[in-house]
Amino acid sequence: MPRLTQVPRSQADPSVIPFYDALFGADRDPVEQPGTATGTPGNWWTVFAQVPDCLHHMVAGFQFYRDRKRKIAPRLRELGQARAGFARGSQFVFSQHCKALRAAKFTEAQIEAIPHWSSSSEFDALERAVLAYTDDLVLQGGRVADGTFAALQEHLTEVQIIELTYIVCTYEMHATMTRALRLEFDDVDERIVEVPVPEGEDRDIDFFKDVDS
Repeated sequence: MPRLTQVPRSQADPSVIPFYDALFGADRDPVEQPGTATGTPGNWWTVFAQVPDCLHHMVAGFQFYRDRKRKIAPRLRELGQARAGFARGSQFVFSQHCKALRAAKFTEAQIEAIPHWSSSSEFDALERAVLAYTDDLVLQGGRVADGTFAALQEHLTEVQIIELTYIVCTYEMHATMTRALRLEFDDVDERIVEVPVPEGEDRDIDFFKDVDS
């Protein structure tokens, strides 16, 4: 379950109801009957419905990147979004944008290669520049190497770079939030935990046993 309370239809702000209708169906309570057409539980919507203006702000972000005024190609945008989800470790963001990549005519081989793109021959020079830039934004916290930026500038205008930067960073934020709040496919327990010693062993492991004091 998510870490925060979900808002049932009966308690939702009127401005949120159109989202519930579109995603879950009219008159359906998404808390009692979860599930969207893409197979997600849908609790991203029901949790953020606690703060309707926050939800509207994020939906406006979706509208921004899909607007016909955007100069960055949808293919490149989706490539950055999918890689951002993978790099940040969000099953939800990565999975959703793999589907979008398919709609953008990426091949199955390319989608499968996103986790190991740097050692793959599936991507052209522009796609590799976008992937490298995405990694520097997400994994290096925006510490973009001059070489990476130069490769990007060989192919994209300044306006396209600004749009790509904004969209990738927005989806890094979404990936981080879904993990923190355990929403959608990121509702998983921490896997890095102590593994106990074998049954029957009642001693602690002393790594310093043979080290001279």
